[in-house]
Amino acid sequence: MVYNPYAGRYPSWLLSERAAVVLRKAGWQVEMRQSHTATEITQYAREAAEVGLDAYFIVGGDGTINLAVRGLVGSSTALGVLPGGTANVFAQELGLPGLSWTRIMALEESARLLAEAEAHWVDLGWCDTKPFLLWAGIGLDAFIIHHIEPRPRWEKHFAAVGYAATAVWHATDWHGINMRMIADGKQIDGHFLMSLASNIHLYAGGIAQLSPRARLDDGILDLWLFEGDTLGDAVQCAWDIFAGRHENTGRVRQVSFNSLVIETESEMYLQLDGEPINYKGQCVELRVQEKALRVLVPSNTPWRLF
Repeated sequence: MVYNPYAGRYPSWLLSERAAVVLRKAGWQVEMRQSHTATEITQYAREAAEVGLDAYFIVGGDGTINLAVRGLVGSSTALGVLPGGTANVFAQELGLPGLSWTRIMALEESARLLAEAEAHWVDLGWCDTKPFLLWAGIGLDAFIIHHIEPRPRWEKHFAAVGYAATAVWHATDWHGINMRMIADGKQIDGHFLMSLASNIHLYAGGIAQLSPRARLDDGILDLWLFEGDTLGDAVQCAWDIFAGRHENTGRVRQVSFNSLVIETESEMYLQLDGEPINYKGQCVELRVQEKALRVLVPSNTPWRLF
């Protein structure tokens, strides 16, 4: 079990130790390690995979999970998610309780759910040479993430309000981007606020269900294209997503794909699993690697995942 003491809103050392106690009582042998750098999270995951451990439990948020995935991809070692980050969207997808001041025992609750959980093979997305488990975004959402991350711990206590305010503020400076895409041989051209490739149901901190038909093992990703170029368009887009009616507007397109190439006419802002990616080019390739990662999944989940 690896924890990042700087991730999320709450100090995680004691809470991680308590989660380890739960797993040990359920029969697991648990070794604790603290990560001090992003590289260490991936390194420890790779070491766990190389020696064939049953599971690698990571305490943190979606960005921390992405770092663990990089070391586990293709191995038989399963990922165990203990949500100690800010939004914990993937944990919400799995039905694991998020850590909060009103639910301070959430890591122990999650450990109980995972102690007897089955390991399932899930798909991964790749953006050039970087894997992602949740989303790859180009355009407005990536532009916003690039301007707010990394955030200090105190600011994460106001994550939803702060993100919304920052989103509106920066949306005034965003006027969309011309994109050319080839999705499994089909060409798509247009001017969009953003494009988002999603592997899961949830989006926007878990508040919105973006892809109601998403499956973690179907070999495809859902590409969502949001048209527009003004602040008003961005606000309407957000409202439609939160209200769950984005599929029924004429401003949103959805395309399922296994392989995708995206070219942009101007500077590309890119995010993977909610983390900003420094990228200097104007063309990226996205693809699906089927059943590339084992994940511990509770017996009951909020949505059909497989």
